[in-house]
Amino acid sequence: MVWLGLHILAELPPNGQILLDCRHDPLLVLLAYLVACAGSFAMLNIAERVSHVESANAQRQWRLLGAFCLAGGIWAMHFISMLAFEAPLETHYDLPVTGASLLITLIAAILAMNTLSQAEMRPIKYLQASTCIGLGIAGMHYTGMSAMQSDAVQYYHPDLFVLSILIAIVASLAALYLARHFRNGGGMFHQLLKYFASLLMGGGIVSMHFTGMSALTLVLPAGSALELTKTDNSLQLSLTIACITLLIIASSISAALADKKLQCKEHDLQRVNALLSQLDQARMSLQQVAHYDALTNLINRRGFNQVFAEKLAERSASKGMLAVMFLDIDHFKRINDSLGHDAGDELLQIIAGIIKSATRSHDDVVARFGGDEFCILFSLSNREEAQHMAQRIMQKMKEPIVLVGRHMVMTTSIGISVFPDDGTTCDELLKNADLALYQSKGSGRNNLNFFNSNLKARATLELQLEEELRSALVEDTGLELYYQPIYDLHTGQVAKLEALIRWEHPQHGLLSPDRFIGVAEANGLIVKLDTWVLRRACQDLSFLSHIGCEQLKITVNCSALNLCREELPDEVHDALRSAGVEPHRLELEVTENALMGNINTTAKLLSRIRALGVSLSIDDFGTGYSSLAYLKRLPLDTLKIDRSFIQDIPKSPQDMNIVQAIIVMAHTLHLQVVTEGVETSEQYAFLKQHGCDFVQGYLLSRPAPLRHLRPILDLLNRSTSVERLDFTRFYPGHGTDGSMSRDLFAGNPGYHAVASIAQPVR
Repeated sequence: MVWLGLHILAELPPNGQILLDCRHDPLLVLLAYLVACAGSFAMLNIAERVSHVESANAQRQWRLLGAFCLAGGIWAMHFISMLAFEAPLETHYDLPVTGASLLITLIAAILAMNTLSQAEMRPIKYLQASTCIGLGIAGMHYTGMSAMQSDAVQYYHPDLFVLSILIAIVASLAALYLARHFRNGGGMFHQLLKYFASLLMGGGIVSMHFTGMSALTLVLPAGSALELTKTDNSLQLSLTIACITLLIIASSISAALADKKLQCKEHDLQRVNALLSQLDQARMSLQQVAHYDALTNLINRRGFNQVFAEKLAERSASKGMLAVMFLDIDHFKRINDSLGHDAGDELLQIIAGIIKSATRSHDDVVARFGGDEFCILFSLSNREEAQHMAQRIMQKMKEPIVLVGRHMVMTTSIGISVFPDDGTTCDELLKNADLALYQSKGSGRNNLNFFNSNLKARATLELQLEEELRSALVEDTGLELYYQPIYDLHTGQVAKLEALIRWEHPQHGLLSPDRFIGVAEANGLIVKLDTWVLRRACQDLSFLSHIGCEQLKITVNCSALNLCREELPDEVHDALRSAGVEPHRLELEVTENALMGNINTTAKLLSRIRALGVSLSIDDFGTGYSSLAYLKRLPLDTLKIDRSFIQDIPKSPQDMNIVQAIIVMAHTLHLQVVTEGVETSEQYAFLKQHGCDFVQGYLLSRPAPLRHLRPILDLLNRSTSVERLDFTRFYPGHGTDGSMSRDLFAGNPGYHAVASIAQPVR
């Protein structure tokens, strides 16, 4: 078969001269191999760039450049290898055919780059593409061989010819696989592998060429004479072609590397921009979180303070007025406890909308400070405007609210401070508005109050009392227990003593509990105070046992806050054990309202205390949630009737009927009855007549400290009941109103002094 003057499958002619003295210049062969390797390396780099370029137009440009580099490398390798071929005859090359071989190489290279640009390829696609590319390279080789013009005829050995084509296909398959493998990755090891792959690909291309050259046999026709080349410029031409090709390839590789760095910088810039955008969004989110309440979308305390400072500066410059209004939802905790926190959150959102709708314009600032506390900041020209706004909010709050299927009406307590009358700084105005709110809540809620200087003085005094009370508890100084006898109407003896705390204040003198118990409850000191009273009362009870009062019992008051603590029974047990006192001589006295706070928990806690042997008494009965259903569930021993039912006896028949009914009810429930506040002999006679068990009050004795208690007990225990009903027979100066004269305790100057300063116990 003859193709382009090449005898590919033809047999050698019987006559003719075979040229055996043919060889290749080793230097040019090495140069051709280096060019092939450079073209392969360029193709690998550019294929990598194609896979990382996002623009379709840029991908086309890079594919075309990669095809030129690969085609140039293969064609230059072939041409330099042909120049390295040395034969004893004159040869020259047909330029159009040589150009055609370059075109074939370019087509094969374009096919290779297009194949590499596909995202996914199955193995069959690899085989098809490598076959086409290999045939193209083989076609380029043999077309280039046909461009070599000489007197000799080219004959090709069929086996080596086919082998050269197979090598071209295998080299193409390897090139495609390696190029796709090295499209991704980075680092020094990846680069070294790319160099090694370029050497393998270059070797495959050169192997194909020299396998084809091995298949070549040059035959001179019979009678033709050998002609040596006149001049040999193959080295210069090879170097020129190699330099041009390598420069083009190097430029392409440099462009690919530069584009890679540029793209990396662009990606870095994009990441930086994305990061900056995320940071900006995060900053805005943080600002939203930092300055706005997530539940109501109102500004929070921090945002309010910032706006407040700005508006305060404006008003200071313009000599205007500002009002700060604190709002607290009355009994909001009941909603959370009864309907759940989700319902409480929904209610807060509704209330926030109500408050917002009651403001005048966007200049009014509404904030939620936390929980159920809101604050409004607005400008005004006179104080009446603040009052009108507060009344408008309170009126809107009275409109029924539908919550989880229920219609309810909420109320609010409001405190107001005004700039510049009530303060000139943010902190001062907020604090004063809070004091006014506290006043509104203390005066029955659903009320509004403006700040006044008396509130600040009271707050200052309470703060001072708190600090001094804390020190008194830590240092155990100034606090003392006073005891008021509880008289047994059946035995005519003092049966119990009620422990009542007093505080000898260094500036304010002797303070009764109503002056500092509220401070202790508001500031978390009530537990320590109750514990101190319990331990001191047990110690005093132990002392009384040693002076002949072994049968006396002491009653100790327990606050509502302390009654919720699981540790209380253990503390009672420790106090009794430390003092060495029998439990039945201690009686714990709790108020009715404290018992009804959480009846189930309270009943369990009282049962634990009752199991110790300690008696239990309910104080101030009739002033709270009086309920027989609750009373029968509690392990009580004694019921104490509040003095409010006694003070109008015998003038009030209604009070007499109530007291009589309470005594009958208590005895029905097997409870003993103590009546406090007995101040007249008429009250005493009425209670004894109707079966009351115990009485206490100023008629018998005022509270006295332990050191002055023994004479009082002796006096009361020695007297007969009839004598005790008419003190004027024995003690001149005892008034008919039940007040105790100083002569009653003549010979007991200590108690004489105490009786004159002790405050009434309510």
